[in-house]
Amino acid sequence: MTIDITGLPSERVVFDLSPLAELGAALHALAEPAHHPGLHGWATATAAGLKPDLAERLHEANFLWTATMSDVFQPYAGLPGGSGRPGATLADELDMLDRLDEERFMQAALEFSCSASHTSGEPVRPARALELAANRGPRQLDFTRRLLADPGGVRAWLRRLFEDCDEAFFADTWRRVRTGLAADAREKGALLRRKGLAEALRAVSPAVTLDEEDGRRRIHVDKMAHGRTSAVDPEVGAGVTFVPSSFGWPHLMVLYAPGWRPVVNYPVGPAVVPDPASVELLQRRMDALAHPMRMRMCRQLARGPYTTTELADTYGITPPEVSRHLSVLKKAELVTVRRRGRYVLHQLDVAAVARIGSDFLETVLR
Repeated sequence: MTIDITGLPSERVVFDLSPLAELGAALHALAEPAHHPGLHGWATATAAGLKPDLAERLHEANFLWTATMSDVFQPYAGLPGGSGRPGATLADELDMLDRLDEERFMQAALEFSCSASHTSGEPVRPARALELAANRGPRQLDFTRRLLADPGGVRAWLRRLFEDCDEAFFADTWRRVRTGLAADAREKGALLRRKGLAEALRAVSPAVTLDEEDGRRRIHVDKMAHGRTSAVDPEVGAGVTFVPSSFGWPHLMVLYAPGWRPVVNYPVGPAVVPDPASVELLQRRMDALAHPMRMRMCRQLARGPYTTTELADTYGITPPEVSRHLSVLKKAELVTVRRRGRYVLHQLDVAAVARIGSDFLETVLR
Protein backbone atom coordinates (compact mmCIF):
# COMPACT_ATOMS: atom_id res chain seq x y z
CA MET A 1 0.00 0.00 0.00
CA THR A 2 1.28 3.47 -0.82
CA ILE A 3 0.56 6.91 0.60
CA ASP A 4 1.68 9.82 -1.58
CA ILE A 5 3.26 12.49 0.63
CA THR A 6 5.00 14.52 -2.09
CA GLY A 7 5.27 18.10 -0.83
CA LEU A 8 3.79 17.28 2.58
CA PRO A 9 5.42 19.33 5.37
CA SER A 10 6.87 17.18 8.15
CA GLU A 11 4.60 18.84 10.71
CA ARG A 12 1.62 17.31 8.91
CA VAL A 13 2.88 13.83 9.81
CA VAL A 14 1.18 13.24 13.15
CA PHE A 15 1.64 10.61 15.85
CA ASP A 16 -1.35 10.65 18.19
CA LEU A 17 -3.69 8.49 20.29
CA SER A 18 -7.21 7.50 19.34
CA PRO A 19 -9.42 6.03 22.08
CA LEU A 20 -12.07 5.01 19.54
CA ALA A 21 -9.51 3.24 17.33
CA GLU A 22 -8.19 1.44 20.42
CA LEU A 23 -11.72 0.41 21.32
CA GLY A 24 -12.05 -1.05 17.82
CA ALA A 25 -8.78 -2.95 18.24
CA ALA A 26 -9.93 -4.23 21.63
CA LEU A 27 -13.24 -5.41 20.17
CA HIS A 28 -11.34 -7.20 17.41
CA ALA A 29 -9.11 -8.95 19.96
CA LEU A 30 -12.22 -9.90 21.91
CA ALA A 31 -13.92 -11.36 18.82
CA GLU A 32 -10.80 -12.98 17.31
CA PRO A 33 -8.65 -14.20 20.22
CA ALA A 34 -6.77 -16.59 17.92
CA HIS A 35 -5.26 -13.54 16.19
CA HIS A 36 -3.85 -12.28 19.50
CA PRO A 37 -2.34 -15.12 21.55
CA GLY A 38 -0.81 -12.66 24.00
CA LEU A 39 -4.26 -11.32 24.91
CA HIS A 40 -6.05 -14.58 25.71
CA GLY A 41 -6.22 -13.80 29.43
CA TRP A 42 -7.66 -10.33 28.86
CA ALA A 43 -10.13 -11.55 26.23
CA THR A 44 -11.35 -14.44 28.39
CA ALA A 45 -11.82 -12.30 31.49
CA THR A 46 -13.50 -9.47 29.57
CA ALA A 47 -15.87 -11.77 27.70
CA ALA A 48 -16.83 -13.52 30.93
CA GLY A 49 -17.72 -10.18 32.53
CA LEU A 50 -20.01 -8.92 29.76
CA LYS A 51 -23.70 -8.68 30.51
CA PRO A 52 -25.82 -10.84 28.17
CA ASP A 53 -27.47 -7.86 26.48
CA LEU A 54 -24.14 -6.19 25.65
CA ALA A 55 -22.63 -9.48 24.50
CA GLU A 56 -25.58 -10.01 22.16
CA ARG A 57 -25.32 -6.52 20.69
CA LEU A 58 -21.57 -6.97 20.15
CA HIS A 59 -22.27 -10.22 18.33
CA GLU A 60 -24.89 -8.46 16.23
CA ALA A 61 -22.33 -6.01 14.81
CA ASN A 62 -18.99 -7.80 15.18
CA PHE A 63 -18.44 -7.97 11.42
CA LEU A 64 -17.52 -4.28 11.70
CA TRP A 65 -14.33 -5.22 13.53
CA THR A 66 -13.55 -8.83 12.58
CA ALA A 67 -12.89 -9.54 8.89
CA THR A 68 -12.47 -5.79 8.30
CA MET A 69 -11.95 -2.86 10.63
CA SER A 70 -14.61 -0.30 9.76
CA ASP A 71 -13.49 3.28 9.28
CA VAL A 72 -16.22 4.36 11.72
CA PHE A 73 -13.50 3.87 14.36
CA GLN A 74 -11.50 6.78 12.91
CA PRO A 75 -14.09 9.46 12.14
CA TYR A 76 -11.63 12.37 12.53
CA ALA A 77 -10.00 11.23 9.26
CA GLY A 78 -13.28 11.65 7.38
CA LEU A 79 -14.04 15.24 8.38
CA PRO A 80 -12.93 17.53 5.52
CA GLY A 81 -11.16 20.63 6.69
CA GLY A 82 -10.64 19.27 10.19
CA SER A 83 -7.36 19.08 12.08
CA GLY A 84 -6.80 15.47 11.10
CA ARG A 85 -6.14 14.58 14.73
CA PRO A 86 -8.10 12.15 16.90
CA GLY A 87 -10.16 13.37 19.82
CA ALA A 88 -8.77 13.59 23.33
CA THR A 89 -11.51 11.35 24.73
CA LEU A 90 -13.82 8.64 23.49
CA ALA A 91 -16.74 11.07 23.79
CA ASP A 92 -14.90 13.58 21.58
CA GLU A 93 -14.44 10.97 18.87
CA LEU A 94 -18.02 9.78 19.11
CA ASP A 95 -19.04 13.40 18.56
CA MET A 96 -16.87 13.33 15.42
CA LEU A 97 -18.68 10.17 14.33
CA ASP A 98 -21.95 12.07 14.69
CA ARG A 99 -20.57 14.83 12.46
CA LEU A 100 -19.69 12.58 9.51
CA ASP A 101 -22.01 13.27 6.61
CA GLU A 102 -24.55 10.54 5.94
CA GLU A 103 -23.01 9.19 2.74
CA ARG A 104 -19.55 8.97 4.29
CA PHE A 105 -20.91 7.22 7.38
CA MET A 106 -22.82 4.68 5.29
CA GLN A 107 -19.78 3.90 3.14
CA ALA A 108 -17.68 3.31 6.26
CA ALA A 109 -20.35 1.18 7.93
CA LEU A 110 -20.72 -0.94 4.78
CA GLU A 111 -16.99 -1.59 4.46
CA PHE A 112 -17.50 -5.22 5.52
CA SER A 113 -19.39 -5.89 2.27
CA CYS A 114 -16.29 -5.07 0.15
CA SER A 115 -18.47 -2.62 -1.75
CA ALA A 116 -16.79 -0.57 -4.47
CA SER A 117 -18.24 2.56 -2.85
CA HIS A 118 -15.68 2.26 -0.06
CA THR A 119 -12.61 1.98 -2.30
CA SER A 120 -13.80 4.23 -5.13
CA GLY A 121 -15.78 6.89 -3.28
CA GLU A 122 -18.88 6.20 -5.39
CA PRO A 123 -22.29 6.76 -3.77
CA VAL A 124 -23.80 3.78 -1.99
CA ARG A 125 -26.07 1.78 -4.31
CA PRO A 126 -28.75 0.19 -2.09
CA ALA A 127 -29.52 -2.82 -4.32
CA ARG A 128 -25.84 -3.67 -4.71
CA ALA A 129 -25.17 -3.14 -1.00
CA LEU A 130 -27.98 -5.56 -0.11
CA GLU A 131 -26.69 -8.12 -2.60
CA LEU A 132 -23.16 -8.00 -1.20
CA ALA A 133 -24.38 -8.08 2.40
CA ALA A 134 -26.54 -11.13 1.66
CA ASN A 135 -23.40 -12.93 0.47
CA ARG A 136 -21.84 -12.28 3.87
CA GLY A 137 -24.68 -13.64 5.98
CA PRO A 138 -28.07 -12.91 7.57
CA ARG A 139 -26.74 -10.61 10.30
CA GLN A 140 -24.94 -8.48 7.74
CA LEU A 141 -28.04 -8.36 5.56
CA ASP A 142 -30.24 -7.30 8.47
CA PHE A 143 -27.73 -4.60 9.49
CA THR A 144 -27.57 -3.27 5.92
CA ARG A 145 -31.37 -3.11 5.66
CA ARG A 146 -31.51 -1.13 8.89
CA LEU A 147 -28.68 1.15 7.77
CA LEU A 148 -30.26 1.93 4.41
CA ALA A 149 -33.67 2.54 5.98
CA ASP A 150 -32.48 4.60 8.95
CA PRO A 151 -28.80 5.61 8.86
CA GLY A 152 -29.31 8.07 11.72
CA GLY A 153 -30.84 5.39 13.90
CA VAL A 154 -27.98 2.97 13.21
CA ARG A 155 -25.43 5.68 13.98
CA ALA A 156 -27.13 6.36 17.32
CA TRP A 157 -27.27 2.60 18.00
CA LEU A 158 -23.52 2.28 17.38
CA ARG A 159 -22.74 5.24 19.62
CA ARG A 160 -24.75 3.73 22.45
CA LEU A 161 -23.00 0.39 21.90
CA PHE A 162 -19.55 2.00 22.15
CA GLU A 163 -20.58 3.99 25.22
CA ASP A 164 -21.82 0.81 26.92
CA CYS A 165 -18.50 -0.90 26.07
CA ASP A 166 -16.71 2.03 27.68
CA GLU A 167 -18.75 1.64 30.84
CA ALA A 168 -18.42 -2.14 30.93
CA PHE A 169 -14.68 -2.58 30.33
CA PHE A 170 -13.00 -0.08 28.04
CA ALA A 171 -12.65 2.88 30.40
CA ASP A 172 -10.51 0.80 32.75
CA THR A 173 -8.59 -0.68 29.82
CA TRP A 174 -7.92 2.75 28.33
CA ARG A 175 -6.63 4.10 31.64
CA ARG A 176 -4.20 1.18 31.76
CA VAL A 177 -2.82 1.48 28.22
CA ARG A 178 -3.09 5.23 27.55
CA THR A 179 0.17 6.21 29.26
CA GLY A 180 2.24 3.73 27.28
CA LEU A 181 0.60 4.73 24.00
CA ALA A 182 1.17 8.42 24.72
CA ALA A 183 4.84 7.74 25.45
CA ASP A 184 5.21 5.85 22.17
CA ALA A 185 3.55 8.64 20.17
CA ARG A 186 5.85 11.23 21.80
CA GLU A 187 8.90 9.09 21.11
CA LYS A 188 8.02 8.64 17.42
CA GLY A 189 7.26 12.36 17.05
CA ALA A 190 10.61 13.28 18.61
CA LEU A 191 12.38 10.81 16.33
CA LEU A 192 10.67 12.42 13.32
CA ARG A 193 11.93 15.85 14.35
CA ARG A 194 15.47 14.73 15.19
CA LYS A 195 16.27 12.16 12.51
CA GLY A 196 13.62 12.53 9.85
CA LEU A 197 10.68 10.58 8.49
CA ALA A 198 12.59 7.52 7.30
CA GLU A 199 13.86 6.80 10.82
CA ALA A 200 10.44 7.44 12.37
CA LEU A 201 8.80 5.01 9.93
CA ARG A 202 11.45 2.39 10.63
CA ALA A 203 10.59 2.68 14.32
CA VAL A 204 6.91 2.19 13.54
CA SER A 205 7.51 -1.13 11.77
CA PRO A 206 10.04 -2.74 9.41
CA ALA A 207 7.08 -3.08 7.05
CA VAL A 208 6.72 0.73 6.74
CA THR A 209 9.30 2.48 4.58
CA LEU A 210 9.86 5.76 2.79
CA ASP A 211 10.29 5.64 -1.01
CA GLU A 212 11.89 8.66 -2.66
CA GLU A 213 12.37 8.56 -6.42
CA ASP A 214 11.59 10.65 -9.49
CA GLY A 215 10.93 13.65 -7.27
CA ARG A 216 8.09 11.92 -5.43
CA ARG A 217 7.86 10.78 -1.82
CA ARG A 218 5.68 7.86 -0.80
CA ILE A 219 5.13 5.92 2.37
CA HIS A 220 5.06 2.22 1.49
CA VAL A 221 3.34 -0.29 3.77
CA ASP A 222 4.23 -3.91 3.00
CA LYS A 223 0.91 -5.77 3.19
CA MET A 224 -0.76 -8.59 1.28
CA ALA A 225 -3.23 -6.06 -0.07
CA HIS A 226 -3.13 -3.23 -2.60
CA GLY A 227 -4.25 0.34 -2.18
CA ARG A 228 -3.19 3.88 -2.98
CA THR A 229 -4.07 7.15 -1.35
CA SER A 230 -2.79 10.68 -0.98
CA ALA A 231 -1.88 12.72 2.07
CA VAL A 232 -1.92 15.93 0.03
CA ASP A 233 -5.48 16.00 -1.30
CA PRO A 234 -6.61 19.64 -0.95
CA GLU A 235 -10.28 18.64 -0.73
CA VAL A 236 -9.59 16.47 2.32
CA GLY A 237 -6.77 18.41 3.94
CA ALA A 238 -3.09 17.56 3.98
CA GLY A 239 -1.76 15.12 6.54
CA VAL A 240 -1.20 11.52 7.55
CA THR A 241 -1.82 10.20 11.07
CA PHE A 242 -0.02 7.33 12.82
CA VAL A 243 -1.94 5.79 15.71
CA PRO A 244 -0.31 3.31 18.14
CA SER A 245 -2.28 0.39 19.56
CA SER A 246 -1.56 -1.95 22.44
CA PHE A 247 -4.13 -4.42 21.05
CA GLY A 248 -2.98 -4.26 17.44
CA TRP A 249 -0.26 -6.89 17.08
CA PRO A 250 0.13 -8.56 14.60
CA HIS A 251 -2.08 -6.25 12.55
CA LEU A 252 -0.78 -3.17 10.74
CA MET A 253 -3.79 -1.35 9.31
CA VAL A 254 -4.04 1.43 6.76
CA LEU A 255 -7.06 3.68 6.16
CA TYR A 256 -6.92 4.61 2.48
CA ALA A 257 -10.55 5.33 1.51
CA PRO A 258 -11.12 8.16 -0.99
CA GLY A 259 -12.09 11.39 0.72
CA TRP A 260 -10.46 10.39 4.03
CA ARG A 261 -7.07 11.38 5.39
CA PRO A 262 -4.74 8.37 5.43
CA VAL A 263 -4.17 6.73 8.80
CA VAL A 264 -1.74 3.97 9.81
CA ASN A 265 -2.60 1.99 12.94
CA TYR A 266 0.51 0.23 14.22
CA PRO A 267 1.08 -2.13 17.17
CA VAL A 268 3.29 -1.29 20.14
CA GLY A 269 4.44 -3.31 23.09
CA PRO A 270 6.04 -6.74 23.22
CA ALA A 271 5.36 -8.94 20.21
CA VAL A 272 5.14 -12.71 20.29
CA VAL A 273 7.66 -13.04 17.44
CA PRO A 274 10.46 -10.83 16.08
CA ASP A 275 10.01 -8.34 13.26
CA PRO A 276 7.70 -9.69 10.55
CA ALA A 277 9.05 -11.03 7.27
CA SER A 278 8.31 -9.12 4.09
CA VAL A 279 5.57 -10.28 1.75
CA GLU A 280 8.25 -11.09 -0.86
CA LEU A 281 10.14 -13.32 1.58
CA LEU A 282 6.92 -15.05 2.62
CA GLN A 283 6.17 -15.77 -1.05
CA ARG A 284 9.65 -17.27 -1.53
CA ARG A 285 9.12 -19.47 1.52
CA MET A 286 5.74 -20.69 0.33
CA ASP A 287 7.17 -21.47 -3.13
CA ALA A 288 10.15 -23.26 -1.59
CA LEU A 289 7.99 -25.47 0.61
CA ALA A 290 5.54 -26.30 -2.18
CA HIS A 291 7.95 -28.88 -3.63
CA PRO A 292 7.62 -32.36 -2.03
CA MET A 293 11.36 -33.08 -2.16
CA ARG A 294 12.19 -29.84 -0.35
CA MET A 295 9.57 -30.67 2.25
CA ARG A 296 11.27 -34.04 2.81
CA MET A 297 14.66 -32.35 3.05
CA CYS A 298 13.31 -29.97 5.67
CA ARG A 299 12.35 -32.95 7.77
CA GLN A 300 15.91 -34.27 7.61
CA LEU A 301 17.57 -30.89 8.10
CA ALA A 302 15.41 -30.16 11.15
CA ARG A 303 17.17 -32.99 12.96
CA GLY A 304 20.74 -31.87 12.36
CA PRO A 305 23.33 -30.58 9.87
CA TYR A 306 23.97 -32.54 6.65
CA THR A 307 26.27 -32.26 3.67
CA THR A 308 25.07 -32.27 0.07
CA THR A 309 26.48 -35.78 -0.43
CA GLU A 310 24.69 -37.12 2.65
CA LEU A 311 21.39 -35.73 1.46
CA ALA A 312 21.94 -37.14 -2.03
CA ASP A 313 22.55 -40.59 -0.53
CA THR A 314 19.52 -40.31 1.74
CA TYR A 315 17.07 -39.39 -1.01
CA GLY A 316 18.58 -41.24 -3.96
CA ILE A 317 19.17 -38.14 -6.10
CA THR A 318 22.32 -36.54 -7.49
CA PRO A 319 24.37 -33.93 -5.57
CA PRO A 320 23.59 -31.25 -8.21
CA GLU A 321 19.86 -31.85 -7.68
CA VAL A 322 20.36 -31.51 -3.93
CA SER A 323 22.29 -28.28 -4.47
CA ARG A 324 19.46 -26.82 -6.55
CA HIS A 325 16.89 -27.60 -3.85
CA LEU A 326 19.17 -26.22 -1.12
CA SER A 327 19.68 -23.04 -3.12
CA VAL A 328 15.91 -22.44 -3.16
CA LEU A 329 15.67 -23.08 0.59
CA LYS A 330 18.59 -20.74 1.28
CA LYS A 331 17.05 -17.94 -0.80
CA ALA A 332 13.91 -18.39 1.30
CA GLU A 333 16.11 -18.01 4.41
CA LEU A 334 14.96 -21.38 5.75
CA VAL A 335 18.38 -23.07 5.81
CA THR A 336 21.61 -22.01 7.50
CA VAL A 337 25.06 -22.98 6.26
CA ARG A 338 28.31 -23.47 8.16
CA ARG A 339 31.66 -25.00 7.31
CA ARG A 340 33.38 -27.74 9.31
CA GLY A 341 36.81 -28.35 7.86
CA ARG A 342 36.30 -29.27 4.21
CA TYR A 343 32.62 -30.07 4.73
CA VAL A 344 29.75 -27.63 4.15
CA LEU A 345 26.86 -28.40 6.48
CA HIS A 346 23.24 -27.34 5.94
CA GLN A 347 20.61 -27.19 8.66
CA LEU A 348 17.00 -26.03 8.90
CA ASP A 349 16.49 -22.70 10.69
CA VAL A 350 13.85 -23.96 13.11
CA ALA A 351 13.13 -20.46 14.45
CA ALA A 352 12.28 -19.23 10.93
CA VAL A 353 10.08 -22.27 10.30
CA ALA A 354 8.30 -21.77 13.62
CA ARG A 355 7.29 -18.29 12.48
CA ILE A 356 5.56 -19.81 9.43
CA GLY A 357 3.32 -21.90 11.64
CA SER A 358 3.30 -24.49 14.37
CA ASP A 359 1.49 -27.05 12.18
CA PHE A 360 4.38 -27.11 9.71
CA LEU A 361 7.00 -27.23 12.43
CA GLU A 362 5.23 -30.08 14.21
CA THR A 363 4.89 -31.94 10.93
CA VAL A 364 8.59 -31.80 10.04
CA LEU A 365 9.57 -32.70 13.60
CA ARG A 366 7.02 -35.46 14.05
